[in-house]
Amino acid sequence: MGRVSRRAFALAALATLTSASGGASAAPGHRAARPRKAAEMRGVWLATVTNRDWPSRPGLSAADQRAELVAHLDRAAESGLNAVIFQVRPTADALWPSPYEPWSRYLTGTQGRHPGWDPLDTAVREAHARGLELHAWFNPYRIATHNDPEQLVETHPARRHPNWVVPYGGKLYYNPGLPEVRAFVQDAMLDAVEKYPVDAVHFDDYFYPYPVAGQSFDDDAAYDRHGGGFPNRAAWRRNNIDLLVRETSARIKAIRPAARFGISPFGVWRNATTDPLGSDTRALQTYDDLYADTRKWVRENWIDYIVPQLYWHIGFATADYANLLPWWAEVARGTGTQVYAGEALYKAGAPAQPEAWQDPAELSRHLTLAQDHPEVRGHVFFAAKDVATDPIGAMARVVADHYGRPARTPQGQA
Repeated sequence: MGRVSRRAFALAALATLTSASGGASAAPGHRAARPRKAAEMRGVWLATVTNRDWPSRPGLSAADQRAELVAHLDRAAESGLNAVIFQVRPTADALWPSPYEPWSRYLTGTQGRHPGWDPLDTAVREAHARGLELHAWFNPYRIATHNDPEQLVETHPARRHPNWVVPYGGKLYYNPGLPEVRAFVQDAMLDAVEKYPVDAVHFDDYFYPYPVAGQSFDDDAAYDRHGGGFPNRAAWRRNNIDLLVRETSARIKAIRPAARFGISPFGVWRNATTDPLGSDTRALQTYDDLYADTRKWVRENWIDYIVPQLYWHIGFATADYANLLPWWAEVARGTGTQVYAGEALYKAGAPAQPEAWQDPAELSRHLTLAQDHPEVRGHVFFAAKDVATDPIGAMARVVADHYGRPARTPQGQA
């Protein structure tokens, strides 16, 4: 996921909570006088890239992997959550038997090696048995977290089609500017949608990669071949991502009409200093830096839900949660796209984080603030390991303050 702690987000100057936000702390177990929504997203991301959340390490037995996975699902249900966003294609690989791509090395330690079971099948069945939705989370274009194609299994599509690959920032990516790449990644992802009754398809924030100082993403040949008719390379790149989103959406509805399509981008579309339609922020911009026109996807109803990663505290000068949440609510107003706020549970109690994140009530205040914005239909927490460890009780505080009663997930139109 797009966590600022690992991004080139050097503009940030830490700010403390405002006195008003400090006064918003609620007593443990407090219930807001305003009734809770009948339906709200209460989700958690379950990340598999680099074994972030699961499995705890590669090479565990199938039985141990399954036990760890089920424990995450149990914990989600016990915490009052109702959806798990399970990363099933972290690096151009698969956590199900795919005819397109190899088994993930995060399972066995060796890419392409069968783990002895089908994690996605188990995840769907066990999630549904606990009343949880299972959203299949895919990363469309990342091939590897290293830049050596020789480390990929010999049959990997990236080795069979080296012209599809762009090394950048020490990683390998598929080139979004090639129509054949766009068709392939859709086929690879939607294979899971055809085979399993997933409740949604979910993309994260990686489209074109995050900028790396001093490096350029080498798509010159693709731009020369396919960029005619666009005013500049940036417009062409944005169109490439627009096409991926629109085509994937249509194909999901054709394959599994009940499944929804959601995306969790970096939380800033554009800054108001760049565009009057932007937010009161001074941060990286998905429109300009990742070539992802996230606002357009909402306004055009190309996706069913959006989960902007609002991974900042209330009062943070560079990107204030209290400014961004209403900005996204306004973007979604009158559309068919639902907004869920992406929440940085991983920051709560982390020693490197500022004072606001040492307060167990910070995240609970986020949910209280959202009650004043009906377009915000819930929250998703990053990530499952942090739900389990909860070092300062921030998740327990959210549950006590806001999740006292069960809630179904939102469905249909906003």
